[in-house]
Amino acid sequence: LERDLSMVDQLGLSLVMSLETHVHADHLTAGNALRSVTGCKLGIAQAAGAEGADRLLVDGDAIRFGLQALEVRAPPGHTLGCVSYASATTPLVFTGDALLIRGCGRTDFQGGDAATLFRSVRDKLFSLPADTLVYPAHDYKGRTVSSIREEKLYNPRLGGGKSEEQFVQIMGALNLAYPRRIDEALPVNMVSGQTLDEDLEDSLTEERVVEWPVTRTPTGAPNVVSLWVAEMPESIRLVDVRGRDEWMGPDGRLAGAELVPMTHLDEESGKWNTDEPVILYCRSGGRSDRAAVDLEGKGFRRVASMKGGILRWAALGLPIVGGEQG
Repeated sequence: LERDLSMVDQLGLSLVMSLETHVHADHLTAGNALRSVTGCKLGIAQAAGAEGADRLLVDGDAIRFGLQALEVRAPPGHTLGCVSYASATTPLVFTGDALLIRGCGRTDFQGGDAATLFRSVRDKLFSLPADTLVYPAHDYKGRTVSSIREEKLYNPRLGGGKSEEQFVQIMGALNLAYPRRIDEALPVNMVSGQTLDEDLEDSLTEERVVEWPVTRTPTGAPNVVSLWVAEMPESIRLVDVRGRDEWMGPDGRLAGAELVPMTHLDEESGKWNTDEPVILYCRSGGRSDRAAVDLEGKGFRRVASMKGGILRWAALGLPIVGGEQG
């Protein structure tokens, strides 16, 4: 969750939908947590039988966003409810676990079936143009992308002219261990992660205090993303460095912030503990970037500017006090 929220904010995007490729058995979905923070919708295959999603997907559905679209392709076999997402504008496909780089997902539980997977990969994925890039759900060797051409040629299970009978024999001989955490993960994932909220919020709060997820601008200013600030611990000092007219103006202000204009920051910061975490923000980030650099020069060990300022905060639909939206 932390990784994905940071990526969305750093790229200046708005998350509109979180799409599952199947109900996972070995880790917990962050789908509902993403929805709680960003207001995005959740999508999962209707055949998966999971609850709590906003959109139940079937083969042939189109997911449109901006000028882009994804076509839903259903290659069951790893699980009964597997779906892949093929771009309608760019030659790429997100295959989930149905087709991995030089492999595929197991077929011995959750409605899996080797013969079904063999046929569905050929019908729904290998039928894509050969130069289509393949982005699987994961890869244990650190690889991130392949292509339909490569997998048709070199995939040791599904490619190289393998027959359905050969594939079924290969999968039947794997003798894989029962997923270690399936009894914990599967019930949570079958309700889209909705039972995670309280525990997740607590663990993220503790994690964020420790990790202090700062990146640096080209000018060296320490930045944190606004979505991180939105769930920050109460122990963090949040400082608005704009002028009082802006504080009371149409852009509004952040709840819990204290007003310390740039002209007073040098004097006021002398009263603060240099070990406490301090987040600064302004309208768009320029002034708070400079202020963060200045405070670092004064010995503050954990100080950062909120990237994009209150304008970015508002663009993400996060709450504002006062102003035209408050």
